Amino acid sequence: MQRRHFLMLSATAGIAAAVGPAFAHNGDETIPGFDEALKAGGPVMIHVTAPWCETCQAQKPIVAALLASPDFKNMKKFDVDFDSQKEILARYRVQMQSTMIVYKGGKEVDRQTGQTDSAVIETLLREAL
Repeated sequence: MQRRHFLMLSATAGIAAAVGPAFAHNGDETIPGFDEALKAGGPVMIHVTAPWCETCQAQKPIVAALLASPDFKNMKKFDVDFDSQKEILARYRVQMQSTMIVYKGGKEVDRQTGQTDSAVIETLLREAL
C-alpha cells in the first residue's frame, strides 16, 4: 500500500513539474492604471500585502498617514494582494508580502520588505519624489 501511495505521489509531482508553476508569468495580468502612472513619470508606489500578514497590517496605517500628507499628495499607490495576484508578483520580482516598491520617472528606484519603522518608510517614499 505504501509503495502505491509513493508511486501516485511521484506521478503527481512529475505532472506538476511538467506543467510548471500555477503562477508563472505569461504577461496577461496587470495592475489597472499602473502603466499609465509610470508613463506620467510621477511618484508611484506598489504595496504588496496579505490579509493574514501582521507586518502588512502594521504598514498600512503608516503608509496611509504618509500619503495623506501634503508632501506625498501626488504619489500614486497601487495595492497588490500576495495571495491572489501571483502573476503580478512574478512580473515585479516580489517574493514576500509586506513589500513596498517605489518608482520615479517611470523607473524603480528602491524597494523594502518587512519594514514597519515610519521614518524608514517615509525615506523610501521620498526617494520617488
